[in-house]
Amino acid sequence: MSLPVPVSHRPFAAVGLAAALSLIAAGGARAEPAMVASPQVDAAPSIRLPAPGRGTPDSFADLAARLLPAVVNVSTTETVKPGDDEGDSEGDGEDAPQIPNFPEGSPFEKFFHDFMSHQNGPEAAPRKMQALGSGFIIDASGIVVTNNHVIRHADQITVTLQDNTVLKARLLGHDDRTDLAVLKVETPHPLPAVSFGDSDHARVGDWVLAIGNPFGLSGTVTAGIISSRGRNIEQGPYDDFIQTDAPINKGNSGGPLFDMQGQVIGINTAIYSPSGGSIGIGFSIPSAEARGIIDQLRRTGKVSRGWIGVRIQDVTQDIADGLGLKAAHGALIAGVEAKGPAAAAKLQVGDVIQTLNGKDIDGRALPRLMADTAPGQVVKLGVWRHGQEVTASVTVGALPEDPKEAPAPKPDTKAQGSVQLQGLGLTVGAIDDVARQKFNLLEGQKGVVVTSVAQDGAAADRGLRAGDVITQVQQAEVATPADLRRLVDAARAKHRRSILFLVQNGDGLRWVPLSLADDTK
Repeated sequence: MSLPVPVSHRPFAAVGLAAALSLIAAGGARAEPAMVASPQVDAAPSIRLPAPGRGTPDSFADLAARLLPAVVNVSTTETVKPGDDEGDSEGDGEDAPQIPNFPEGSPFEKFFHDFMSHQNGPEAAPRKMQALGSGFIIDASGIVVTNNHVIRHADQITVTLQDNTVLKARLLGHDDRTDLAVLKVETPHPLPAVSFGDSDHARVGDWVLAIGNPFGLSGTVTAGIISSRGRNIEQGPYDDFIQTDAPINKGNSGGPLFDMQGQVIGINTAIYSPSGGSIGIGFSIPSAEARGIIDQLRRTGKVSRGWIGVRIQDVTQDIADGLGLKAAHGALIAGVEAKGPAAAAKLQVGDVIQTLNGKDIDGRALPRLMADTAPGQVVKLGVWRHGQEVTASVTVGALPEDPKEAPAPKPDTKAQGSVQLQGLGLTVGAIDDVARQKFNLLEGQKGVVVTSVAQDGAAADRGLRAGDVITQVQQAEVATPADLRRLVDAARAKHRRSILFLVQNGDGLRWVPLSLADDTK
């Protein structure tokens, strides 16, 4: 499966020029958008048709000419020492020099092997790596926005304007979590700049322009539409990307996505591609999210985010069934940070946060909404807890640099034995000294441990593995296998379609719904 990758481009290293040329040569022409006639529709009297949309623009030339001077090429130089990870930001290794396939044991194979060993050995001299990306000017005084992964680890940053003027840039600030960075260049005269638009008003189907430097080809303009909104591509906790089919390639990272008024509504960041080239699926950071981050980076060089100290997951229909919720809606708490704002407000594992200041939310949106809330502000959360709706007032804190989950309390109950749940496809046992040693569990671990999982069972389908620890069932704590059996039997007696396990492993805590439809105990 191909994953989204950043779209900066490292064109060459000291011995990697051939790889760069192959990348540039791989680019191809793109067909012009076809003109499609509006179909005739015979609508029933009860159906109201939408107003006719705007047709395909005759040309983007005037708009492109106005915007191009504000889009820049961002070039970085990084000193790489022997033994450092020299893979490019996409992690595909395309810049690494390749050894030709010579016959095994031949003199040529030995020559190239010895040469590469010398180049990368501990006594080899440091090498200079160069990378290219894009950016755009948002202030005539020389403020440039780009992606963090474009300038990450850079020793030197230069910005090249459309008229080929080369300016040295300094980093004002960067943010790893949203992949944004702000640069400053010194210039004796005002520079052409563009302004941000409101991405919240951008609609699926709207025309957009992407301008950048794919594969180092400066001043490249591509057109397309907004393909989707609110995409989560598992790149971070605040994913809310605009998806576009405007062709975006390596080197476009940090470039702007414009609406038809010439305002920046997105910052091009990643592509979904099996080959590294555009297949019409690109992702941009929405301006509504980026503007606040960029403003903080300009003023302070860092970003302060709100935080309440919970680990959450979306409420799926299976989870809703297990909790007795009518609709799959809200953010299910899977962990509460000790001494965090949520703990102070008495929020609990298993609570479902359904509203924030009276507005409905889902699990994916909660971290982003909290991050946008100023520390110290009090928010009201509508919480569903054990079949009742309660309101919790939480004073938002500042996100720590490296928040850690609370350690599990020591269990106060010990029991032996195991329970096999054939219908669910797993067997659980007590956490004793043998289990702690076998599954590398902590001394104070609470719950029951999964000792085996049937390959064709419901537990395996949900990703449970031997060594996982079940700490709660249906929001009730379990300390022994008998506790788990009792809670499963109680759920079946209530004719629930699924049951919820709170599972802990090396990745943390998560709620796992298991179907009870075929459970035969």
